[in-house]
Amino acid sequence: MGTPAVNRGKKNVLGVLVDATDYADATERVVTAAHDRRPLALTALAVHGVMTGVLDPAHNARLNSFDVVTPDGQPVRWALNLLHGAGLTDRVYGPELTLRVLSRFADEGLPIYLYGSTEETLGRLIPALERMFPALKIAGVEPSKFRAVQPGEDREIADRIRSSGARLLLVGLGCPRQEVFAYAMRPLLDMPLMAVGAAFDYHAGLLRQPPAWMQRAGLEWFWRLGLEPKRLWRRYVILNPAYLARLAAQKSGLWKAHPPAPATERLDSFAV
Repeated sequence: MGTPAVNRGKKNVLGVLVDATDYADATERVVTAAHDRRPLALTALAVHGVMTGVLDPAHNARLNSFDVVTPDGQPVRWALNLLHGAGLTDRVYGPELTLRVLSRFADEGLPIYLYGSTEETLGRLIPALERMFPALKIAGVEPSKFRAVQPGEDREIADRIRSSGARLLLVGLGCPRQEVFAYAMRPLLDMPLMAVGAAFDYHAGLLRQPPAWMQRAGLEWFWRLGLEPKRLWRRYVILNPAYLARLAAQKSGLWKAHPPAPATERLDSFAV
């Protein structure tokens, strides 16, 4: 008998509803949705992802409509434990969750569709995934267009994905574009959608993973800042202290951090 999966429901972290979950539970929910042919939107949020919701109430409402929001970063797991006594022993890291889900999909013969990133990245990612999972069926691949959706294009994209026979859509557009894309496309698809962030770059071999001790210590941000200082310094130097300050305010009761109601409106414009 394995360890029972952990699913303690959604918890309020700075107004963003994050699932107190683990790898086994999150993986099983994706696989079950694929077998049931029903949409399920999942994202894995680190500090930056949570703060995109804190600073944008409309985006916060979109995040709160997701079926599964995993604690991608250790500081988000710590917040669940500190604020809600979740007792989580590990985070649910997007790149690792992606591999666990793909392993199940390969074992069960469920095809997948990759959406986002560049042709170059996808060209390296596909053979890497095929080496890791020889039985994996890749039904379709589509790079990002790096522009806003055109009228009717969302339905055309959804038609291509559905007609491919895919039972899972992996979205690698970067935060927060991928969450907006998953939110907008979920009503048009009959399969789970996973916003997987940097997983495409990591598994394509374009980004190096930090050492395990840095991941356990919540220092992955420091590692990534060292790799991409010009692109990421604002994200970490400004948002990390803001996250900690708001976490302290929520814990002390100085700030109530009321979660906005889950969004339901259809989006006319989003990045594809």
